[in-house]
This record gives sequence, C-alpha cells and structure tokens, in this order.
Amino acid sequence: MDVAGWIWTATLVGLGAILLFDLAIVARRPHEPSIKESTIWVTVYVGLALLFGLFVLAQWGGNYAGEFYAGWLTEYSLSVDNLFVFVIILSRFKVPRQYQQKILLIGIVLALIMRGGFIAIGSAAIARFSWVFYIFAAFLVYTAVKLAMQGETEEEDFKENALIRWSRRVLPMTPKYEESRLTARDERGRLHMTPMIVVLIAIGTTDLIFALDSIPAIFGLTAEPYLVFTANVFALMGLRQLYFLIGGLLDRLVYLSIGLAVVLGFIGVKLFLEALADNNLPFVNGGKHVGWAPHIGIQASLAVIIGTLAITTVASLVKSRRDARAEHAQADKAHKIR
Repeated sequence: MDVAGWIWTATLVGLGAILLFDLAIVARRPHEPSIKESTIWVTVYVGLALLFGLFVLAQWGGNYAGEFYAGWLTEYSLSVDNLFVFVIILSRFKVPRQYQQKILLIGIVLALIMRGGFIAIGSAAIARFSWVFYIFAAFLVYTAVKLAMQGETEEEDFKENALIRWSRRVLPMTPKYEESRLTARDERGRLHMTPMIVVLIAIGTTDLIFALDSIPAIFGLTAEPYLVFTANVFALMGLRQLYFLIGGLLDRLVYLSIGLAVVLGFIGVKLFLEALADNNLPFVNGGKHVGWAPHIGIQASLAVIIGTLAITTVASLVKSRRDARAEHAQADKAHKIR
C-alpha cells in the first residue's frame, strides 16, 4: 500500500481540524449533551468512517478497505467497552455531568497521542522483526482469556493505581471542583490543583492500558500504518457523544466482554498462524516457514468480527429484557403479598 505524502498530510490536517472543532465546542459551552445532540454527532462520526472506507476502496482497492473496516469495527467495539471504565471513573470521582465532556475529550486526545506512539513503535518492530507477531498473538490470547473470565465490569473492579494515590497525597488540592479548571487559587492567592487533575490522571493511565490492548489487535488485521492510525482515530471520534448517548445502554450490554474476548482471541490465533507461515525463528520448525499454517483473509475476519459483535449485542439485549421482566414480575408478586 503506497500512501503519498500529501495524503498523509491531508488526513492529519483534516482529522486535526475535526478534533479542534470538537474541542472548541466543549470549551465554549460546557454542558451535558442531549440525546438528540449526541445522536447527531455519533451518526456524523460513524458516517465519516464509512465514507473514509469508501475512499480507501477507491484509492487502494477492496482488500485494504476491508482491513480498514475490520480494524475500525474492532477498535470501536473496544472503545465502547472502555466506556464502562470511564463511567466508573467519572462516577467514583463525582465529576459534575456538565464538565464530563471536557474530561472525555482530553482523554480522547491523550489516547490518540499514546496510540500514535505505539503505532510508530509497532510498525518499526514489525518491519524489522517478524517474530513480534508471536508476542502480539500471545498478548491478545491472554487479554481474551482475561476478558472472558472477568465478565461485566463493576465499580468495585476499579482500583486507584499508585500514580493516583501519589497525586492525592502529594499535590496541593482544593477540596472541591472549580468548574472544569485544573488549577485554582485560594483566598491567599496560592495556586492549587483541583480534583479534576486526579480524574485526568485516572483517565490517562487507563488510556495507556487500553492502548496496550488495542494496538496489537489492529496489527492483527492490517500491517499498514496508515490504516492502523486512521482506524484508531475514527474509533475514538464521537466517543464523547457516545458516552452520553448510551450511558444507560452500557449496563444492558452484559455479553460485550465475552464478544470482545472472542474477537481478540480470533485475531490472536490469526496472528499466530501468520507468524508460523512467515516463521524465521531457528527454534520453530528449524527456522523454516510452516507450510500448513493457513492465511485467514480479511473478508473472513470481517465476517467473524461483525457476526460476533451482532450476536453479542442481540443476546445482551434479550437477556437484559428478560431480567427486567423477571424483576418486574417479582416486584408485582411482592406487592400483592403485602
């Protein structure tokens, strides 16, 4: 895939302009978006991703377009799962709803910076060492098993890391939030941090962990840095509005972690087979390529990803509806007994 320099430049400028526009909206009028506003923005961002895939199709062909869509869907699904943790963090630190937009947008920018760095490192490593795929594959399978075993993310699952505890203990902190500001002065004019800085540290460190999960996953679907980068950016765009749109729906996606575990496990196996097919490690098959290792095409990968996520979503909603009916029936029965 040959990406001209002007395409890289135009892409970076265009995506950067969208992020700056988003940031300007939040800075100008901090508020809690309505369902209508959130729906419009999420639709716009999803539409932009779909249109960009068509651009990739016209410019480089169907195979690369499939890689982009598969990568974007996987990263978007992981981003939705990440919203569970964001909900817990913002709830744990009691961030006022009208200021949560700013925190989420800063968190998205931090995630983009971190993922950009990991993409550069991952691309360089893959270009030089083909055995990196073995490491990515093992990490993805490990993550898949961990996701499948942990089930739903609960508030008690979130534990403050050492950096958060240190910042609480060491940094001079105001007792309450000062709107959405990170610093404020006391009555003596001394500069203090606000609790918002601790929330940002929690979001930033969480973003780092998420990046470690997501980057190997997308490299399992495409080795093209341009597609890896754009799929990540489009997956993160609109995440702020999605947070407000499906905040209540997140509790109903009870099987999302299992679905993601299946997707990540599948990509891990796919990477492992590709590593065997291109093997040059001397202690594996005498340093020769493994002829029986099949190549799983992007069409099959896209079908597995879409099918798994669709089944997961439908099964989650069906279970949530049944649970709600059972709770309602139990409440009615208890009321009649009284």
